[in-house]
Formats: sequence, structure tokens, C-alpha cells
Amino acid sequence: MAEASGSAARETSLPRLLIVDDDGNLRKLLAATFSYGKYEIHEACNGVDAVRLASRLEPAVILLDVMMPGELDGLEACRRIKAQPALKGTAVVLLTALGQENDRQRGELAGADAYIVKPFSPLKLIELVDSLP
Repeated sequence: MAEASGSAARETSLPRLLIVDDDGNLRKLLAATFSYGKYEIHEACNGVDAVRLASRLEPAVILLDVMMPGELDGLEACRRIKAQPALKGTAVVLLTALGQENDRQRGELAGADAYIVKPFSPLKLIELVDSLP
């Protein structure tokens, strides 16, 4: 995982991708999926760290698990991220096993830009992330 600091580093670095999931194996899979050189990859294992890292890194995209233990689940982390003016342009993709219509609506209400149900196709996820503004 790369860490960049300072405005000069921001101007020359790749777009940042923040992967947030309490499952370390899934974080590794997602990091490997996006390791083709288009993104600077960062990881967090819970909602609190997701909000903290998002504030510091200002990633282009956040892949965010919905069901995580701890103080903040993915929906609340998404709400807090989307409430920050500096993160207005950050796209949040919720990744979850919850696939009912009311689950999708809750994701939309939290401010998510996309909602992907697990299990998912890594190629389709790449296509989705690459298509985000």
C-alpha cells in the first residue's frame, strides 16, 4: 500500500482506491484485482478507519463493505464520508451480501454511488470502478 503526502505527491500520484472490509482475505483479493497499475491502493478494516483514511487520502473511489463490526457499519461510514465537502467527488461503491431492494435503497439513502452484491465478478467490478467519474 502506498502512502503519499503533500500536494506535489497528490498531483503526480495515481487516483487513490480505498478498500474497506473486515475480511482480510477479501481485501487482499480486491487489492490484487486492482493491482494493474491504474490506482494507488489503500486498505482499512473498519468504518472508523475508512472515514479517517478517506479524510486524509481523498480517494477517487472507496469500495466499502456494508456489514462490519465495530462503531460504524458501512452505511454510516458512507454517510459520514459523503457529508465531508472535501470528499464530494469521491465515489463510494458498497459491496455487500445484502441484496434485497430495501438494502439497495438504504445504500442509496446513505449516498452510495453504486451497490454490488457479493459474490461478484471481479471483471465487472473493474469495469464499474473504471467507469465512475
